[in-house]
Amino acid sequence: MLEIKGLEVKLEEEDKQILKGVDLKVGAGEVHAIMGPNGSGKSTLSYVLSGRGGYEVTGGSATLDGIDLLDMEPEERAASGLFLAFQYPVEIPGVGNMTFLRTAVNAQRKARGEDEMSAADFLKLVRSKAKDLKIDADMLKRPVNVGFSGGEKKRNEILQMAMLEPKMCILDETDSGLDVDAMRLVSDGVNALRSPDRGFLVITHYQRLLDHIKPDVVHIMAAGRIIKTGGPELALEVENNGYAGILEEVA
Repeated sequence: MLEIKGLEVKLEEEDKQILKGVDLKVGAGEVHAIMGPNGSGKSTLSYVLSGRGGYEVTGGSATLDGIDLLDMEPEERAASGLFLAFQYPVEIPGVGNMTFLRTAVNAQRKARGEDEMSAADFLKLVRSKAKDLKIDADMLKRPVNVGFSGGEKKRNEILQMAMLEPKMCILDETDSGLDVDAMRLVSDGVNALRSPDRGFLVITHYQRLLDHIKPDVVHIMAAGRIIKTGGPELALEVENNGYAGILEEVA
């Protein structure tokens, strides 16, 4: 599904190399977690995969189902099945949540050569998905993320993911700023979307998120590379001992 080989990326403004040869493969039905110290390149990896500007790929490749992601515009990546849940979801004043969701869903359906979803079918589906995520009707009527709490913004991101049904979901520190109850709700929403045809790449600092979203594989990233890969026990090792021991192992 998602395959990254030797990916090297620099920040254009500062001419600073951030990713220095990332190798990663996430298969269909798999959940992978990436942990690492601040500044290790975790969020940069998510931005580059989704097509955010300001970065220059200087080497390597990234493909989704064998298709070159790096050669696509951001909207083409989304239409091909890539979804990024932001660490800090942006507010969009003046754009209603329902309008945003329906426009996004139908834009992707059009890109795939499918018929647009009718207003009635869309309303039935979005209400069902929102109920599962404990999103009330008032949130659906408000402008996108405007006046939302941190937990509401993250649940709204998961609602978008549920509506768009992507192949590959990247969660960039979705647990950031969430209390225990909000984290559980968001995690339940993510777990409900797990399927044999969908992959997840979960970027996080904290083991507590992984207690709810149980990954198949955990990667440790530092200095622009993945330096160690293991099972869920690797996240527990980080939680108990920090990164120092792991960094010493690969020094």
